[in-house]
Order: sequence, then C-alpha cells, then structure tokens
Amino acid sequence: MINTLVWARRHQTRPAMQYRQSPPEMVSGESHYFLGQRHQLRVMAYTGPPRIRRSGSDFIDLFVRSGTTVEQRQQVLQGWYRAQLRARIPPLLEQWQPVLGVQAADWGIKQMKTRWGTCNIAARRIWLNLELIKKPVNCLEYVVIHELTHLLERNHNDRFKALMDHHLPHWRLIRQTLNHAP
Repeated sequence: MINTLVWARRHQTRPAMQYRQSPPEMVSGESHYFLGQRHQLRVMAYTGPPRIRRSGSDFIDLFVRSGTTVEQRQQVLQGWYRAQLRARIPPLLEQWQPVLGVQAADWGIKQMKTRWGTCNIAARRIWLNLELIKKPVNCLEYVVIHELTHLLERNHNDRFKALMDHHLPHWRLIRQTLNHAP
C-alpha cells in the first residue's frame, strides 16, 4: 500500500516538472533559435512579399503584411529555416563522404518528431530533421556523419560506434548537446 502511494505521488508531480514549450505566437519579442543561438523575433509590417532578415546576432526580422495569421508567419519562418539548412548540408556531405568512403545517392529535409535524421540504406538516402537548424552547427555535422556512417554499418553496434569514434571522437558530447540544448 505504501509503495503504491509513493508511486502515485511521484507520478502526479511528474507532468508539472516536465519542460513544455508553448506553441509560438509569432509576435515581436518572442525567442527563436538559429544555429544554437537565441534570437528575438521582430515582426515588421511590410507591403512586399514576406521575407526574413537576420539583424546581427540578436534579432530575426520577419517582414509580413499586416493581418497575416500566426500560421502564415510560421510558414515564412519555417521556409527560411529550410533554406538555411539546405545551404549548409552540401558542404558537409562534400567534406565527409570522401573521408568515410561513402556516397549518399540523395538527401532531404523533413520535420520529424522523434529523430534527428534517418538513413534508408537500400536507397542510400538520408533525411535530416528541419529542427537541426536551431541547434549548434556541430550538431548538424554530427547527424550528417551519423547518417552517412549507417551506409557502412546498419546498426548502432560496436562497429558503428568504433567508426564514429574514429571519425568524430567527441561525438557523444555533441549528441548530448543535441539532445539537451533548447
């Protein structure tokens, strides 16, 4: 009976302790992350096509017509994030494919809820999570190397870990940063 009571109390308090990120409202003053750095969003009324501009290291300026919805503003920011990530992947592939001795046939970006990347070994295609653009640059590099390593070893076994250790000795620290950074 006492063990059940302890278990119940522990589980009653657990949701209150969990970190929950509220959905973005896409208003000035809100925080958004880019390459591991927190930026303050500034929404600017603008009559032209919607666009994003980074102002220094502190601000992301979102230029939209007045009356745009939260969803429309979010789509503009997501599109910008996607373009930023798309520009950063080819140089990493060019750098690491020859080092690892592999060649991905294709790659893409998609929104994923539970993974930072995936590798379809048969198709030699890797997918990277759009959320990586919010993380420090070394986290993106780690995920690219991780997924390319799957072209050499399918499973997360000792051989996979040895390959990761050889090519990126501090990969465990980067993985920890990736999984715990905001």
